[in-house]
Amino acid sequence: MMKRGFPQMGGNMNNMMKQLKKAQENMQKKQEEIEATILEVDKGMVKVEITGKKEIKSITIDPEVVDPDDVEMLEDLIMVAVNEAIAKADELMNSEMGKLTGGLGIPGL
Repeated sequence: MMKRGFPQMGGNMNNMMKQLKKAQENMQKKQEEIEATILEVDKGMVKVEITGKKEIKSITIDPEVVDPDDVEMLEDLIMVAVNEAIAKADELMNSEMGKLTGGLGIPGL
């Protein structure tokens, strides 16, 4: 009876599957580490702490910037700090996952 599959690959297929599984486990572990990392953006009067998972942990506002007659400035400061924190989290994820994927540009990683 004829053997099906790729006989020329022999044990290499098993080795390749083991390597893929290990790579997947490494990527999962790295992603969990990144998501647990706390990043900080300090814009002077507004400070934002965010996780690598893009969850805001804290926003600290200098009381001097709280002016009831200029709420727009405070809103702008918060928006800038939060957007920079999100960008920093994205940058961390892309940088660290890029190290694992060898720069293959795999979507979502």
